[in-house]
Amino acid sequence: MHIERRDASILHADLDSFYASVEQRDDPSLRGRPVLVGGGVVLAASYEAKARGVRSPMPGHEARALCPDAVVVTPRFEAYMEASREVFDIFHDTTPVVEGISVDEAFLDVGGLGRISGTPHDVATTIRSRVRDEVGLPITVGGARSKFLAKVASAVGKPDGLLIVEPGTELDFLHPLPVRRLWGVGPVTEAKLHDAGVETVGQLAALGERSLRGIVGSGAGRHLFALSLAQDPRRVETGKRRSSIGSQRALGRRPKSEADLEATIVAIVERLGKRLRSAERVCRTVILRLRFDDFTRATRSRTLLEPTDRTDIVMASARGLLADAMPIIRERGCTLVGLSLTNLDDHDNIQLTLPFDTDHAEDLDATMDLLRDRFGRDSVTRAVLIGRNHGDDAPMLPD
Repeated sequence: MHIERRDASILHADLDSFYASVEQRDDPSLRGRPVLVGGGVVLAASYEAKARGVRSPMPGHEARALCPDAVVVTPRFEAYMEASREVFDIFHDTTPVVEGISVDEAFLDVGGLGRISGTPHDVATTIRSRVRDEVGLPITVGGARSKFLAKVASAVGKPDGLLIVEPGTELDFLHPLPVRRLWGVGPVTEAKLHDAGVETVGQLAALGERSLRGIVGSGAGRHLFALSLAQDPRRVETGKRRSSIGSQRALGRRPKSEADLEATIVAIVERLGKRLRSAERVCRTVILRLRFDDFTRATRSRTLLEPTDRTDIVMASARGLLADAMPIIRERGCTLVGLSLTNLDDHDNIQLTLPFDTDHAEDLDATMDLLRDRFGRDSVTRAVLIGRNHGDDAPMLPD
């Protein structure tokens, strides 16, 4: 049975324009200026650039048209990862109950810290001060009795703010907000609600669950109606392993050959395979994600006969999915390609099969992993990747 909290002791802490803020921290000449991280596709934009309409991910040429005086910097993922570790050290020093969402945001349960650290507002103030003083970055913290409202509060409180939704004021805070603030409301759902005359969360709540289900479907209607009443019983969870891992590459709008796309897939699979083995996980399903020139998206998936962490098996599936999708790519172009490995399980849980044939693929994977750990990621690579630059992986939480 869920027992409602008496205070707004769930915090959502979210670093502001994380990559861009790190760049402005490390280079004082960038402070107060519009900064774009990444040239081909904008990975992050400072608030000075966002004020001109720049968003991520946005093609670099569109961002520069909106903001001609922007300073474009090359991503420094090692610097971002180090900053993330320092911030998470502060989170864990504040409370043992921390649920990382990404490298720049987390939920913290600060319930029971009243006699030690003060009210949730006091704790949030301390977190913001420590992150500013010890790491040199701005961070926004929202607080509420639920994860959903805490995250909404931090979004409303940006940039560099603090907003606590006190118990008993939840609906007064939530109902005037636009429906896009609700988890699960993307452009398509927002358009459907707009057509029905629903613009705010309060209007959605007044519509009623039955009518809402007729507009957006049964599951989405039930979910959104519950959120509109500030109902979200989920706890802050620690030690929860992710159910999928993935990586993607923005390709820009220039024409791409089939060889270019296949090489990108090969590079992604190489890195995901190593992540799987490092985390001692295996996957069962491979999902290809595509974004076309008109910014529509599509996915293709393939489920394997047995869970695996072998690069060659994942590679064969990924290449097969890409080959199946090539007709539509030729027709509509491709601006982003990504791969996700899902249905993950621990390596120890897989059923071993008899070695009817001699197969050294696992030994090859292990050897290549060791070489890359010792001599660098590109010390050994596949022939198709020689001379190609596929960039670095963005920072991420441990797998």
